[in-house]
Amino acid sequence: MKIELHEILIKDLVDGYVNNDEEGVIGYHGQLNIRPKYQREFVYNDKQREAVIDTVIRGFPLNVMYWCKNEDGTFELLDGQQRTISICEYVKGSFSYNGNYLFNLTTTDKEHILSYKLMIYICEGNDKEKLEWFKTINIAGEKLTDQELLNAMYTGEWLTDAKRHFSKTNCPAYNIAKDYLTGSAIRQDYLETAISWINDGQIQLYMATHQHAPNANELWLYFQNVINWVKTIFPNYRKEMKGINWGELYNRFKDKPLNTVEIEKRITALMQDDDVTKKSGIYAYVLDGNERHLNIRAFSSNMKREAYERQKGICPKCKQHFEIEQMQGDHITPWHTGGKTIAENCQMLCEDCNRRKSGK
Repeated sequence: MKIELHEILIKDLVDGYVNNDEEGVIGYHGQLNIRPKYQREFVYNDKQREAVIDTVIRGFPLNVMYWCKNEDGTFELLDGQQRTISICEYVKGSFSYNGNYLFNLTTTDKEHILSYKLMIYICEGNDKEKLEWFKTINIAGEKLTDQELLNAMYTGEWLTDAKRHFSKTNCPAYNIAKDYLTGSAIRQDYLETAISWINDGQIQLYMATHQHAPNANELWLYFQNVINWVKTIFPNYRKEMKGINWGELYNRFKDKPLNTVEIEKRITALMQDDDVTKKSGIYAYVLDGNERHLNIRAFSSNMKREAYERQKGICPKCKQHFEIEQMQGDHITPWHTGGKTIAENCQMLCEDCNRRKSGK
């Protein structure tokens, strides 16, 4: 691979700058693709982009940026998209710095900014070498997420279509599922979640299998089915529903007959139960009955000591004596049959007896 360091003036970088959905993000006399398929959308906040402009105005050096040269003589931006777009948007008048737009400045101050020299490493090589270099230099600034790195590896028509559904600001996935998913669409969290749901967490395998598919219809239709199922089975929305692994529950229970009215009654009661310390786990619990989803409140040390003294250290199951450290607090009346986590409902069992009881 050939790598050379170049000095590029800001006035040349912004010449021919375009930023729209149809044409993408282009600069440098129309020859630089600022946002190739493997790049994320712009994520800098106001403070970060203003720091870039402050650095330029002060004449301080920005970190080097990386381009790669294509066979047709055009370029792709490998690293430095956030800084590049910040500079271009300021020069084009999209935002001000310290209350001044570029057009408010004197001719001298404008020329100072436009003549600023950016340090650009330009590399030439094949696609594999470019992507490997892209991953290697991704060590600072806005680091790529795991999903963004996978996007770099599996570019193609499928990914382009998938990002249209899952990776844009106010994308279709955001519009129908923002209340149920955590993370950010433009940081690829929605896309990562959807693939994880449809392929049991094997994201890279799914992307490798579908890389050359003409579209992402299968993933998009599946995702819509999951969200529609959730809204049907759990129509009363609560904030605890955000971030649940809905795909896993959908895959397991989508074909089972479920009584929505009865499910809602159970959820309402469980939400009011002080013994349930993980309210988000209620949704999985009402489907599979596994109490581990709920993190049932444990007996306090005082409750366990009180029960131990009352039992004189004897396990009521095997009738053997144990030190308190060898015993565990247990609900006499099980929690799922109405037993509460209170001193009167606490008994101390030896580890073996408690394990056997829990396994029943």
